[in-house]
Amino acid sequence: MDKAKDALKSNPDLIEKGGDLIDKATGNKYASQVDKAQDAARKAVGAEQSKPEDRRAEHAPAEQPQAEQAEPPKGEGPAQ
Repeated sequence: MDKAKDALKSNPDLIEKGGDLIDKATGNKYASQVDKAQDAARKAVGAEQSKPEDRRAEHAPAEQPQAEQAEPPKGEGPAQ
């Protein structure tokens, strides 16, 4: 148990990554509960807490810009 605790304390990103995987698998349905579990895990191992604003931004759906696709000039379509 001490090895795991030391590993998480020295690399608290593992706690965040684990929570992110759970959020992804559940479609963020349990995001607030996952956040509480991450906080409890950080507290248990003595890892530094991240700011709540940072965590909320991670759970927000990412907006991905639609790439504009330019039409090729007439007569210059893709090679076949």
